[in-house]
Amino acid sequence: MDKPLLSVITVVFNNERDIERTMLSVLNQTYPGIEYLIIDGKSTDGTLEIIRKHQNKIAVFISEKDEGIYDAMNKGLAKANGNYVIFMNSGDEFYEKDTVKTVFASAPDADIYYGETEMIGQNLKSLGQRRHNSPKNFTWKDFKYGMSISHQAIFIRRNLVENYDLKYQLSADIDWILSAAKKAKTIVNVHQYVAKYLVGGQSKKRHLRSLLERFAIMRKHYGLLPAVFNHVIIAFNLGWYWLKFGRTND
Repeated sequence: MDKPLLSVITVVFNNERDIERTMLSVLNQTYPGIEYLIIDGKSTDGTLEIIRKHQNKIAVFISEKDEGIYDAMNKGLAKANGNYVIFMNSGDEFYEKDTVKTVFASAPDADIYYGETEMIGQNLKSLGQRRHNSPKNFTWKDFKYGMSISHQAIFIRRNLVENYDLKYQLSADIDWILSAAKKAKTIVNVHQYVAKYLVGGQSKKRHLRSLLERFAIMRKHYGLLPAVFNHVIIAFNLGWYWLKFGRTND
């Protein structure tokens, strides 16, 4: 595939402050082969008016009630026609205008491309790189000590991905990436920032539920005893990071 088609999916609900910033980061990409899909949860603020300003550049636009973010993301997957897929949800952005172009230029025909993520605070100022650095050579085993690749910084071949498991309300993205990575034969580190991630999502607000889900996912993929042992290491690393930097952003 010389110029593969990338399906970029944005999920949004009542986020008039951030939706246009996310949309423009997609619509202004220099790479021509992008299919843009927006899945709205039937917003009641000004979000829909903002989306409709750019509707002629959007391949798929759905606005209807859903059963949560992962249900909305599954709706996007069902409509995606690209060779690859990435989620850039409302509030997040591609790092630069040529990000998609340089990702695909890094190597031909990989199953997965991944890179780094910059954290952005609610004031839209940089918080620096994520606590988890992307591994040099990623495999599905690299999530055992935490989610080492951001959901917004990974391009996955469309035929490798499954629907999100809706029994996980906050951490289904971890299970989704792991399931795809297990099938992947060629995984490429693009050695660049791919995305800017707006911190403060539901996984932060409902941290205990998120942690319980993460443990269940780790147990599913790695086994019970390794999951317990690895979470001891995760807790130690998290405590050290908090003492050093005073924050625990992923």
